[in-house]
Amino acid sequence: MTALTLSTSSAATLRADAIVVGVAKGAKSPVVAPGAEAVDAAFDGKLARVLETLGATGAEGEVTKLPAPSGFKAPVVLAVGLGDVPGKDGGEGRYAAEALRRAAGAAARALAGSKKGAFALPVEDADDAAAIAEGALFGAYSFTAHRGDEKKKANGAPLAEVAVLGGKPRDKAFKAAVERATVLAAEVNRARDLVNTAPNVLDPKAFAAAAQAAGKEHGLKVEVLDEKALAKGGYGGILGVGRGSEAPPRLVRIGYTHPKAERTLALVGKGITYDSGGISLKPAGHNETMKCDMAGAATVFAAVLAAARLGLKVNVTGWLALAENMPSGSATRPGDVLTMYSGKTVEVLNTDAEGRLVLADALTRASEEQPDAIVDVATLTGAMVLALGTRFFGIMANDDAYRTAIHEIAEEVGELAWPMPLPVELRKGMDSPVADIANMGERMGGGLVAGLFLKEFVGEGITWAHLDIAGPAFNESGPFGYTPKGGTGSAIRTLVRLAERTADGDLG
Repeated sequence: MTALTLSTSSAATLRADAIVVGVAKGAKSPVVAPGAEAVDAAFDGKLARVLETLGATGAEGEVTKLPAPSGFKAPVVLAVGLGDVPGKDGGEGRYAAEALRRAAGAAARALAGSKKGAFALPVEDADDAAAIAEGALFGAYSFTAHRGDEKKKANGAPLAEVAVLGGKPRDKAFKAAVERATVLAAEVNRARDLVNTAPNVLDPKAFAAAAQAAGKEHGLKVEVLDEKALAKGGYGGILGVGRGSEAPPRLVRIGYTHPKAERTLALVGKGITYDSGGISLKPAGHNETMKCDMAGAATVFAAVLAAARLGLKVNVTGWLALAENMPSGSATRPGDVLTMYSGKTVEVLNTDAEGRLVLADALTRASEEQPDAIVDVATLTGAMVLALGTRFFGIMANDDAYRTAIHEIAEEVGELAWPMPLPVELRKGMDSPVADIANMGERMGGGLVAGLFLKEFVGEGITWAHLDIAGPAFNESGPFGYTPKGGTGSAIRTLVRLAERTADGDLG
């Protein structure tokens, strides 16, 4: 992983492959952002004019390279766009953390293959340093596990080291902020790796083994229920989804406890390591990226590890509902009735609505431990993508205040999310003539229907929220800001901040 340091050195004297400075969109021309004073001075105060001549506007994510001034230890200056200047008409103002995060990510990606980048972006306090650190570490990510040595070389290694200028390496707040950013980036990138791994490499058994290895490394308790234990326990939802595959399902519990914790947060993740749709086979063109259908479980796994590595004073339990959804002679058929772990029966009308089945069993099991709150995370419905696009995740909950709190947290950490309702009128569409409930309801509002289905399996009196990350979990377009192509690590930052707020007593 890319190394991270804080530095009080001048941009002129620090040895690096490139000095990264910020440029913003002014009212009429680009404006050099704070942090670049030494570079601007070396250009006789005309850096903005030089950049404009080279075509720079300061637009978000825009990257412009130019030779460093004479006497600088670094050979290159990389100017990265921050978007609009804070404040009306170019007035004074503070750059938003997300603007810094995205700019740092774009710069780190542009410096792939370099040994060291010195980031001279605006730093007013430790929060700014943390945002720059997060963005640079997220942006430096590269997945090469399946490439041969020659291809790895051709694609270039990620930026090896990031130095955040303007940081105070001896200041406790700065040190804590950067340490948190380092842990967060490591776990976000762990989740990205899992999502990007080919499904023939990462099946339920392999995912469970990865959880066991990480648990051992970080001192967490990990329990794995294999297909025999699932059958004995009556986990009809997980077994029903996984029975068409030669790779049997797993339910993994990974638990972090703190001796001074007063609250417990349970996280439940959908872990369909490959989703063909089962007997309700997906049409051509919809199968190629279905290795990403375990992104919810990867998110939960990473969030629990981050909470443990940060030593948060809250108990966090992760439940990974792992299965592969395949068509075969033994696969669940449309019309079959499954008896769930809760004892409820479900008529399966569509085997491609499988995520809610594995989550239902995991939600019931998580509820038995009576946590203060449960949050499930899943690439659950295409309907949510139609509603919110590819960059927002939806938030549903059985408590409006909790839904609002999670939305505010997502905004705080720079993740795009939107609160969604759970209309009771849609519940009737899941009535079944032969079972307690069907796994499908009305087509319109399908993302909300899925949320209502999950709600049925949450223990009475337990606060619960559902995050549908189907849109942002896997980026099929080109990289932008700190977001790579492929797995993104969506919602991890939100869950970690939620755990911190829970530990602080801000949330019940």
